[in-house]
Amino acid sequence: MSNITAQLVKELRERSGAGMMECKKALVANDGNIDAAMEYLRKSGLAKADKKAGRVAAEGRIVTAHAGSTAVLVEVNCETDFVTTNPDFVKFSDTVAELALKTNAADVEALNAAAYPGGNTVADGAKALIATIGEKIEVRRLARVVHDGVLASYIHGGRIGVLVALEGGNEELAKGIAMHVAAMNPAYVHAEDVPADFIAKEKEIALAAMSEKEKHKPAEILEKIITGKVHKIISEATLVGQTYVIDTTVTVAEALKKAGAEIVAVARLAVGEGIEKVEEDFHAEVMKQAGLA
Repeated sequence: MSNITAQLVKELRERSGAGMMECKKALVANDGNIDAAMEYLRKSGLAKADKKAGRVAAEGRIVTAHAGSTAVLVEVNCETDFVTTNPDFVKFSDTVAELALKTNAADVEALNAAAYPGGNTVADGAKALIATIGEKIEVRRLARVVHDGVLASYIHGGRIGVLVALEGGNEELAKGIAMHVAAMNPAYVHAEDVPADFIAKEKEIALAAMSEKEKHKPAEILEKIITGKVHKIISEATLVGQTYVIDTTVTVAEALKKAGAEIVAVARLAVGEGIEKVEEDFHAEVMKQAGLA
């Protein structure tokens, strides 16, 4: 162990990005041979990746890349919000977004199989990052919008990403609508997108919520009351029917009409959507990592 100098550990740490103790252990196991120690760390990283494959990664970043008529959103997950600002994680997720754009990957499977700088795939890059960070890293979702007209993207706090394509209008309007979508998360774009069963259920609820006096009104009046209530609910659930957050004096539909624009496509991703998070005892986890529990 005497031949393992602090300088050697420092050099391996700079090359690999692994922790000091992991670097020292790798050098000891390989008699101070830095190249062999590097390979040892890489193999160790793959083993760690396999062990962490079943863990929940519900934090992360939404990243975007845009060139010409194409824009993409990519969700890259990790286990804790501390990692989201890690320079290696930020670089990895930004690189993956650029690869999603350049390779024209159709889905996450194709993106994970795409070539990653260094001669590996994106999936291999994620596994290698685990050796440095020590958390599960996963490229989870990909959204792509292709449009020759107006196309804008918006990222809110790294956690919500939106793409909006317009026919007519301008980039400022598309960006504003993207910000609206990020804030309001409408379930549908237009009223015609709302499923018939949703409308039927809302009519049923509106009728059940009416007073006995209201229920005894003439059928045509009753139908108008219910239709009015359902129309209001549909407006609140659709992008074009909502009050525009950038200018609350108009709806999104009115803002679009004023600019002579129509919505062609909308894509929205938010970190961790649909993932069941596991509540953990953070104090206990830190104590365990420190070898005190």
